[in-house]
Amino acid sequence: MTTDTDRELQIGIIVGSIRHGRKGAQVGRWVADLAGERDDARFRLIELADYDLPLLTAETVPGAANREYDSEQRQRWGRDIDACDAFVFVTPEYNHGVPGAFKNAFDSIGPEWSDKAVGFVSYGSESGVRAVEQWRQIVATFNMVDVRAQVSMATFTEFDEQGGFTPAERRAKELGSLLDQLLARARALRDAAR
Repeated sequence: MTTDTDRELQIGIIVGSIRHGRKGAQVGRWVADLAGERDDARFRLIELADYDLPLLTAETVPGAANREYDSEQRQRWGRDIDACDAFVFVTPEYNHGVPGAFKNAFDSIGPEWSDKAVGFVSYGSESGVRAVEQWRQIVATFNMVDVRAQVSMATFTEFDEQGGFTPAERRAKELGSLLDQLLARARALRDAAR
């Protein structure tokens, strides 16, 4: 008999920008490609832009909605997030903070995030570190556990004017450390929930 602790971990790699021509699509693909070389979990690339989520205007607070949301987009988003055991947030930094569309998506659902692990891959003119610091505070709302390791990339040195993305050589090792910590934490949280 297979138990929940025997089940392969499902890790969502969420690209949190919805802008046309977003750098996050390339960063997310890079994360997914390197993660896909591992055999200790199943990784799924989730493009927030594919959900066309409306602004959160529902009268019912998402945490009290019992996973029954007011739009099909939000329902689908909730199901896909619920299916994950942990996440890698691929986040840009917009105006010294988190991107609004990603924050809206986070706020639009509730229990699907609860008690799961999260790691951060960021990019921006200052490598996205301010967005990550804000995310660390935000995810605590749902008792998410963030891992210490992160990957932070500078738009001026790791992206070119034509939109090409060439991460610094050390980034693959940094991502490996992030994923090691994330999977260890995800397993511990899953085992504690038994």
